[in-house]
Amino acid sequence: MSKRRIWGLVLRHLYNFRRNYDRMVDTFYWPSLDVLVWGLTIFALTRLGQTSPVQIKAIVIAVLLWNIVWRSQSELAVSFLEELWSENIANLLATPIRKVEMILGYFTLSLIKFCLSFTLTAVLAYALYQVNVLGLGFYLPLFIISLMMFGWAAGFLTISLFLRFGTTIQTLAWAGIWVVMPFSAVYYSLSVLPDWVQQVSRFFPAAYVFEAMRSVLFTGSTPLDGVLLSVGINLLLLSLSLVFFLQSFKVALKNGIGHLK
Repeated sequence: MSKRRIWGLVLRHLYNFRRNYDRMVDTFYWPSLDVLVWGLTIFALTRLGQTSPVQIKAIVIAVLLWNIVWRSQSELAVSFLEELWSENIANLLATPIRKVEMILGYFTLSLIKFCLSFTLTAVLAYALYQVNVLGLGFYLPLFIISLMMFGWAAGFLTISLFLRFGTTIQTLAWAGIWVVMPFSAVYYSLSVLPDWVQQVSRFFPAAYVFEAMRSVLFTGSTPLDGVLLSVGINLLLLSLSLVFFLQSFKVALKNGIGHLK
């Protein structure tokens, strides 16, 4: 495994990011707009006496945490789409880069973009609403790890579908992850959902994280069982998505990369 090849893949996308306003909008504009709109909405409800300051904090932090899932999934998927759009996939496969190096390169790129986006939105949340996400304490790293793993699992599932069906389904890079949002209890307690939805939500690790986040904010602590369970489910999902990715890569090579356009 070569660190040079991994970093080369990362640099290829960072150079593109620096000159691509579409990618900058995805990384900075949309997450910031989410914080602004949701924060103002819940702040207005507070002035009407329909909610409390801690509920403002819960909603704003939920926005920050959901963006981790969204950006992790979208970053992987769109980065791979960039290879297809620019017809660079053949050049990439002609290099000595191995699949594991490609996977680690996309993970590294996702981490870098996460740091940029999360830092900006966390600063905005504090500057506009005095919401300090660091107030989650030692739970915050656990939440971030779990949500990033979930986003990565969804991202490699999306890439695997691109390898099988090409860019005809490219909208999944942006829209796919939102399918699971209603089951993840991002902005509301899981208990408000119908019983059958609650049962389905147990299979979505993000739901455990958002429930734990609200528990920390409203009570000051939360049992670690749910968070650790979410990490365990994510390990399983990420492993399955990587296996599917490797199998899909073999299928793509067998069928020829021309069908991916």
